[in-house]
Amino acid sequence: MAGIGVKLNKIFEKKSILSGMFGVAYSTTATVAPMFLVIGVVILMQWVMGYSKIAYSSRELFASTILYIFIFSLLCAAPFSAVLSKYLSDTIFEERYEDIMPCFYVGLVMNVLLGSVVGIPFCVRETIVGGVPIYYTMTTYLGFMSLILVFYSMLYLSITKDYSKITLYFFIGMFTAFLLSLWFRFRLEFEVTYSVLLALVIGFCIVASLEIARIHAYFHDNSGRYRQVLKYFRKYWQLIAVNFIYVLGLYIHNFVFWTTDEHTIVVKSFVSHTTYDMATCLAMFTNLSATVIFISRIEMHFHERYRAYSEAVIGGRGIDIRNAKSRMFRALSTEIMSLARLQFIITVVAYLFCIILLPLFGFGGETMQIYPLLAVAYFIMFLMYALILFLYYFNDLYGAILTSLAFLIGTFAGALLAIHLPVIWYGTGLLIGASAGWITGYLRLHWIEVHIDEHIFCNGHILKSGAGSRPDNRVYQWK
Repeated sequence: MAGIGVKLNKIFEKKSILSGMFGVAYSTTATVAPMFLVIGVVILMQWVMGYSKIAYSSRELFASTILYIFIFSLLCAAPFSAVLSKYLSDTIFEERYEDIMPCFYVGLVMNVLLGSVVGIPFCVRETIVGGVPIYYTMTTYLGFMSLILVFYSMLYLSITKDYSKITLYFFIGMFTAFLLSLWFRFRLEFEVTYSVLLALVIGFCIVASLEIARIHAYFHDNSGRYRQVLKYFRKYWQLIAVNFIYVLGLYIHNFVFWTTDEHTIVVKSFVSHTTYDMATCLAMFTNLSATVIFISRIEMHFHERYRAYSEAVIGGRGIDIRNAKSRMFRALSTEIMSLARLQFIITVVAYLFCIILLPLFGFGGETMQIYPLLAVAYFIMFLMYALILFLYYFNDLYGAILTSLAFLIGTFAGALLAIHLPVIWYGTGLLIGASAGWITGYLRLHWIEVHIDEHIFCNGHILKSGAGSRPDNRVYQWK
């Protein structure tokens, strides 16, 4: 997101209260506004249509459907996005813009194929075993695939720095969805939950179509070099592992709680734990601002130090390299501490608002008992993810794998322990996993700081590596 930092620097240069407020609004719009648009439209649809008055079974089916298509669309997109992003970065750096469309098509095919492998069997089971009408399951499948395309296309729009366009497309799609839901319900007299579901799916299709059209408008040429893209998946398999492990770690504690006696099964297909899933959602939103803060600060401060160090390595003196390295790691430490301080203040304020206000809207009982510990866990988890991104900066992919693995294993093991604890300690699993991941990432960054000279200067190869027999190690023979 290099474009955000440039824009924010121009905004904050004015050093006024108004410019500060505008900078926060811009960074929020560029990062998390689409998610809030979707949530806001769904809540508005439900309120207008009297969602709370319909049958409990219909509400549970709709809630489970939305939960599943969001979770599993993210999981399906996770294995490919990091590698494709790396390929795009290299392509733009080398100014090979004609290779962007081959990358887009390869990733598109992979996402669609994986989504089909996951989605079709589930929808077939939902219809045959669960007895859900086929039109409902077909709509669910279309929404699942549309969301995969939406998340995938956002990767390419981000490299064009068109963050405002992403938000605009979501606004168009969700506004259209709201109007269609009213038409489906009050004009065509569809059932409430199906009216909302069908309208949302059409809205997602509109967003995906607008994003893909914008990508084609930016990149006209196609080199046809598809094989180069596939080679990146073999070369940077660590990125596949890191991204998938991290996203799986986000949800694996939910999956563990879905196996307990308190779980809910809908139409013999959807499994969930309503109170824990709701507490998870609230805790994640409480700490979501960490994403905005990190992007803003990393683009505005640390990136300049990193670039200065890279330039010193390329052509500077030894003392210049050492000074640039020292300034870079001081900036890294400062940004981590600043992120922790700012997010801590925001989390505390958001937590107090949730504790005071949410019970007035019907949130209470076990959900509010589980929420506090999960809020702490997500606070640590977002800090851990910042460390993973710093490891990306130093091309330490194995360190990123270790960090994400510590997070996944710790979360899974901790969740297995937490299901036997009192309700108030249900968030222990994510807390253990996030803490393990943060400690691993921090130690790895410290290792990078100590060994950065070897990491930077001693990773080259005089001979190009390849398959085959090893050459003779004799360089000279006396006759």
